[in-house]
Amino acid sequence: MRYEIRGALARRARELEQQGNDILHLNIGNPGAFGLRTPETMRRAIVRNLKYSEGYGPQTGIFPAREAVAMQFQSRGLTDTRYDQVVIGNGVSELVDIVLRSLLDPGEEVLVPAPDYPLWTAAVTLNGGRAVHYPCRAGNDFIPDVAELEKRVTNKTRALVVINPNNPTGAVYPESVLQELADFATRHDLILFCDEIYDAICYDEARFQPMAPLAPDTLCVSFGGLSKVYRACGWRVGWAVFTGALERAEEYRLAVEKLAALRLSANVPGQWAVQTALGGYQSIADLVARGGRLHDSRQAVIDACKNSRFLDLVAPMGAMYAFPSVNPDVFPDFDDHRFAAELLEHKHILVVPGSSFNIPERNFFRLTLLPEAEELEEAFDRIADLLEELADEPQRIQAVK
Repeated sequence: MRYEIRGALARRARELEQQGNDILHLNIGNPGAFGLRTPETMRRAIVRNLKYSEGYGPQTGIFPAREAVAMQFQSRGLTDTRYDQVVIGNGVSELVDIVLRSLLDPGEEVLVPAPDYPLWTAAVTLNGGRAVHYPCRAGNDFIPDVAELEKRVTNKTRALVVINPNNPTGAVYPESVLQELADFATRHDLILFCDEIYDAICYDEARFQPMAPLAPDTLCVSFGGLSKVYRACGWRVGWAVFTGALERAEEYRLAVEKLAALRLSANVPGQWAVQTALGGYQSIADLVARGGRLHDSRQAVIDACKNSRFLDLVAPMGAMYAFPSVNPDVFPDFDDHRFAAELLEHKHILVVPGSSFNIPERNFFRLTLLPEAEELEEAFDRIADLLEELADEPQRIQAVK
């Protein structure tokens, strides 16, 4: 199992901070750490309902939160979605673990994108399964190719994971590709696990298409939550919505509910904000629109990579990350972990090595778009300085053979 987003480099960053250094943490998509606050209406919703939050809640979540999520799915064209198809969890992370534990027998396989958000690979492994990675290559704008999936599906494959908008690459999948993925899952009788936590974070012409309406004939489990779009990571509120072939999945859904009952209930106070969050004006729109903070920060990263002789970038079209690569012609033996360590030690910037996202390539790194544009411009100036130094001393970041 690997989760290097909070691994050895992050521990070293804390040590450097304890020595009095200022570290720019670009490793985690944590809006609150960069001054992006949860909407005031959501905070008021929690305060008003604290007196109803002191006991355990239902294991699958309080009714107003589940009903609000169901209504969101109704607005997306799934008009028969009911509250009892929704399970509320302590963030999407907990729900990913629960749905995989309910599903997998030892040795069964799950198709996971590469690069992926490493929780998916880790959760498959921890629950006795085998993660089979299908490549989403930079040369194809990190969009998956169904032909790659056909090469990897076996009689042990149980599920397909789709992350859209994508973490770490920022890719937003076209509807035609999502339909191909849905048809593939239906053809092979696979559960679709659709990680859509960044559903409202899309830039320029990119548009989010939910997977569930495209997959009526197989079981689809769609994940969302308050952490990213609503800037409430610490509240730990996520949801999973079961749609599609529900009549064949009753035993599985009961297993999920049983595991949810074993942890008693999800965080109750945070659930009172779900109805308020999903209704009314979506404040994230101001941040991702042209001239908005996230859009400006994204543009700063795009411009910095475009002006660099060392860096290439597939422009992120969604989510809150960029996934630059270092030119292999300049650094043929580049090692992303050694580079990230050098960047932290000498320039006090913390990024995540690209191979941490379960890809074989060693010339990528991930950073968040959450800081102000000016702060990211300064960060890329320091990155450029380091790469200039390393061009003269490439052995400092060469892969160990």
